[in-house]
Amino acid sequence: MPPGRPFSILLIGIALAGPAGAAGDIVDGNYGDAEGCHYAATGESSGADFFFLLNKEGVTTAASYCEFKGEGKHVGSATTVAAECHEEGMEDVTPYELTLMPDNGGYTISFPDGTRWGPIMRCKT
Repeated sequence: MPPGRPFSILLIGIALAGPAGAAGDIVDGNYGDAEGCHYAATGESSGADFFFLLNKEGVTTAASYCEFKGEGKHVGSATTVAAECHEEGMEDVTPYELTLMPDNGGYTISFPDGTRWGPIMRCKT
């Protein structure tokens, strides 16, 4: 077998497995406020200073992004998931364990320090 072949097979296997941290088993669509849902539908910001979007990849706000890493763990009705967060304009990544709690058809996202975002409701489009 050529020397580069096992590495190529590994890369193909990783690509077929899907993106690392995709948490499709946790979040089944797009959830957000009006501005976040606009961002999900168009891929463009409306220019709002404040918005939330939750999807299977993570949580996006006007100033930060938290990417889910690994699989979620169900704890009662909530789900905890590891995430790597970074602020706009910053290169540093901060690991967190986020808690996603179902909340009247949407989710509330909690951070270990008690910060809560939500409820964030399902986007209509």
